[in-house]
Amino acid sequence: MNKYMQLAKECAEHGSNNNEGGPFGAVIVDSEGKIIAKANNMVLKNNDPTAHAEVSAIREACKNLETYDLSGCSIYTSCEPCPMCLSAIIWANIKNVYYACTRNDANEIGFRDNAIYEFLEGKNRDLLNIQEIDREECLEVFENYRKNNKTIY
Repeated sequence: MNKYMQLAKECAEHGSNNNEGGPFGAVIVDSEGKIIAKANNMVLKNNDPTAHAEVSAIREACKNLETYDLSGCSIYTSCEPCPMCLSAIIWANIKNVYYACTRNDANEIGFRDNAIYEFLEGKNRDLLNIQEIDREECLEVFENYRKNNKTIY
């Protein structure tokens, strides 16, 4: 077994066995294979629906490296990342994602990632009521950000 995936599995077991969250773990390594961060799902422990293993590992890696840009890093995760985690991985500029279990495996034990994927595909529209309001009033903040040459990430 890959040593980083083994560690991700151990993180998943730790979190699950301690009722911290679902059976998910993640490890982030740099381009030389040095472990930058590891985490398990902590949704239940932290009462935070965003405390997935991948997001928690990204937060820890960014803290450890003192940057929001994890270019050159790879992530090993015990399960295929959900849409939120995929987005966080993309925002962090991680280009290599290695996963073990699939989103269908997660669905089989009751996790609802597939409902989000379906929503993103234009299906399952009853999942969420989303509508644009007050765009013109809020565009001013965007324009000021652009005019002041603020950091784009």
